[in-house]
Amino acid sequence: MILVGLKKRLQEAKGAWVEELPQLLWAYRSTPQSATGKTPFRLAYGIEAMIPVEVNEQSPRVRFYDEVGNIQAHKEELELLLEVREHAQIREAALKQRMTNRYNKKVIRRSFASNDLVLIRNDIGVNNSGEGKLVAN
Repeated sequence: MILVGLKKRLQEAKGAWVEELPQLLWAYRSTPQSATGKTPFRLAYGIEAMIPVEVNEQSPRVRFYDEVGNIQAHKEELELLLEVREHAQIREAALKQRMTNRYNKKVIRRSFASNDLVLIRNDIGVNNSGEGKLVAN
């Protein structure tokens, strides 16, 4: 996912990936993932991340900040974190099962016997030297 994001952002300026990587990682960590339904930040720390715009523009979350109430709410969120992680794990397992079932419906089953000839590699003769992982598809 990170390489795809870098390709989209950089286009021809492949050497500038170092400057783009922090923003891309932040976007990835604060976006809900389809498999779990939660952000990686929430699964790791138990709370939702604040985006920089919320901090700079004085959002209601910043304006009505109460330190004592925030500490208590954070403790409650941490107590529920295991439950949130378990729910995300169950959701991810269900998604993997659905993907497996969908794949298995379309796969062509083949069986091989001893001494059958099998093509092991079909990329013989193709030379991709000089192309990096950030090359256009």
